[in-house]
Amino acid sequence: MNAPLHGPPLLARINWYWTFQLAGWGALALFNSVYGGSSQLRIVVAIACWGSLGGLLLSHLWHGVLLRRGWVASGMRWTRVLPSLLLLAAIQTASVTAAFHVMYPPDVLRGLAWLPGALLFWFGVFLTWTVFYFTALSLRRAAHLEAETLRLQLHGREAELRALQAQVNPHFFFNSLNSVRALIFEDRDAAAHMIDQLAGLMRHALQSGQHATVPLAAELDAVRAYLAIEQIRFEERLRVSFAIEISAPTLEHVRVPPMAVQTLVENAVKYGVEASADGGDIRIAAQRSAGTGTLQIEVANTGQLRGASGSTGIGLRNARQRLQLACGERASLALRQEAGWIYATIDLPEPP
Repeated sequence: MNAPLHGPPLLARINWYWTFQLAGWGALALFNSVYGGSSQLRIVVAIACWGSLGGLLLSHLWHGVLLRRGWVASGMRWTRVLPSLLLLAAIQTASVTAAFHVMYPPDVLRGLAWLPGALLFWFGVFLTWTVFYFTALSLRRAAHLEAETLRLQLHGREAELRALQAQVNPHFFFNSLNSVRALIFEDRDAAAHMIDQLAGLMRHALQSGQHATVPLAAELDAVRAYLAIEQIRFEERLRVSFAIEISAPTLEHVRVPPMAVQTLVENAVKYGVEASADGGDIRIAAQRSAGTGTLQIEVANTGQLRGASGSTGIGLRNARQRLQLACGERASLALRQEAGWIYATIDLPEPP
């Protein structure tokens, strides 16, 4: 069995609790060694290390108490934390005092004048440890909460995208079946060819329906199949031209929501060609937009931009929403009229 090529990230494999424990108590031992006096340095270092090892043990036991009693989940409450810190300081002071009596002559520590300072020092150490511990836990909870929020937002975006896509596909097939119905009594061979084209489109829709985006090349192939169906229906009334100025490799890497361009072409046929007794022209272009770092896909048709009777606007509205959800904020869909033509323009960020 081959070993996995990639394990968890390095930062995720580090045990940060013990890393900070060892670093913090080690730094305290160094501090006490440096400021503990230059006479009998070996004894000073030994006592400093003894104090840090005792502090490491006590802080780890304190960490277990916080977890077992649920004080971590409920947050820092001074009424129960402060007495515990006083107890820890007293135990630590007694431990270090015992080390002094063992390593130094008995008459070094005389009286009790040193005791309040020692208690205060170790109380401050354990208080600092506890504050840092609760702060680290709060930051970790905030990071987990942010990650969970982002995960829920992602699931929400995916669900919204699926719902919009489920609305678009029936809209497309309804239009295509209408075209087959209109032709089946006039030319059975042409109707059979149209059904073959429709079967190919259904295959594309079913396969692409499992993904948020599809390659632009596949989308343009589906558009050509759709226009071949409509060409049988409208004959010379439908005049189509393509101007694809993007290289084939780029077409494979550019991703668009399934049926996004298809929806724009459907609108061009329905409200441009079908609405005119003389038919109409449709131009489909794809090119790089100079200086903006985007790719531009444009579907243009002859006609007038006006509210169409009986139109719900689902196609164009969903195409815009799905484009934003699937391709990010830089993606856009704009509609404009100019010199007897209606232009629907998609701008997409260029793939890396």
